[in-house]
Amino acid sequence: MLSREYVLELLSKVKDPEYDFPLLDMQLIRDVMVKETRISLTVVSIELGQEYKDTVEQAVRQALQIVQPIDIHIRFREPSDLEMEAVRRLLSPEEASSPTDKEIEEKGHAAGLENLSIISENSGVRFIAVASGKGGVGKSTVTVNLAAALAQLGKKVGVIDADIYGFSVPDMMGIEEGPTVEEGRIQPVERFGVKVMSMGFFIRENNPVIWRGPMLGKMLRQFFADVDWGELDYMLLDLPPGTGDVALDVHQMLPQSKEILVTTPHATAAYVAARAGAMALQTNHEILGVVENMAYYQTRDGQKDYVFGRGGGGMLAENLHTELLAQIPLGAPDNLPTDPDFSPSVYNNESEIGQLYEDLANRVIQKYEQ
Repeated sequence: MLSREYVLELLSKVKDPEYDFPLLDMQLIRDVMVKETRISLTVVSIELGQEYKDTVEQAVRQALQIVQPIDIHIRFREPSDLEMEAVRRLLSPEEASSPTDKEIEEKGHAAGLENLSIISENSGVRFIAVASGKGGVGKSTVTVNLAAALAQLGKKVGVIDADIYGFSVPDMMGIEEGPTVEEGRIQPVERFGVKVMSMGFFIRENNPVIWRGPMLGKMLRQFFADVDWGELDYMLLDLPPGTGDVALDVHQMLPQSKEILVTTPHATAAYVAARAGAMALQTNHEILGVVENMAYYQTRDGQKDYVFGRGGGGMLAENLHTELLAQIPLGAPDNLPTDPDFSPSVYNNESEIGQLYEDLANRVIQKYEQ
C-alpha cells in the first residue's frame, strides 16, 4: 500500500527551479494527502508566472512517476507573508533576521496591539482560552467542537491554535488548504463556519517547533496583528498544556479573556489542571467552568463504563469555585473520509456527542452574554 512517508521521500528530490533548493525544505509543498488511487498536494508558489508553475508541476510529476498510474492532483496557491519570510530566512538568513525582528517587535509590542480592534476591550469579541494541566486530555478536541457548535448556533467564531509546540487543530478539523493573502492581510482558513489560524500552516508537514518563549510570543502577536479576522463574536484559543510562556503571553495580551479548563475524570489529571486554573485566577481571568472529557464509555447496551474513574471534573470545579459545564464521553466521529464534511475530530451536531457540545455551547453563550 502506498504510504505518505514514501511519497514525501520521493518529493524530497523536487527542487525550486530558481534557487535549486528542495521545495520540502523550503516548506513549499503542503497538504500532502495519499489515498488508494490518488495523491493530492499543494505547492506554495513563490513565483506567480505560469512558466514557474509548469516547471514545478513537471518536476513533481516526474518525481512521482514511479507510483503511476495513481491520479496526481497538484494545486498552486500564493504564499502568505509569514511563508515568504520563512523562505527569505532560509535562503538569506543574514539579510532577513534583523529587519524582521525589528518589524515583529514594532507590530508585536503590547502597546501597539492595544490599538488593534480585535483585541480591544471595546471590540465586542469574547475571548475564551481553553487550557489544561497536562497533555492528552482532549483539550484541542473540546476547542474545535465547541467552536463548531458555536458557529452552528449562528455565532461568528475564530480559533487560534496557540498550542504552538503541539499544533493539531488543522488536522483535527480536516483542513487541507493553507491561508491566503489579500491586500497584504493573511486570510484565515474557514471550516465548519470557523475561521482558523495555526502554526501548523507554516511548518513543513509534522516537523517540530524548536523555539524559545520570546519567538512564540511574537508569532502569537502576528496572529492578532497580521490576520484579517473580520467580525467575530467569539475567539477561542487552544493553549498549550501547563503554565508556560505561551499561556502567560495570552493572559498578558488579553486581560479580558476567560478560561475553560479541560480534564479527564482521573484525580491526577484534575490535580494538575488546578495549576492552570490557579494561573488564570492569579492573573485575574475568570474561569467559565470545567469540561470533563473522556468522562465515561457508553457500551452498546447503554451502560456507562467509567474507564478513567469518576469525579475529577467535579472536584476540579469545586476547588476553583466554578461549575462543571459538560461531561463528554469517549468516542470518535462516525463520519467517513468520503463524506464532504469529513474531519477526524469534529462531531456531527446530530450525533449524541455533537448534542453534548451544542449544550456546552449554549451554556457558554448563557454565561458570557447574560
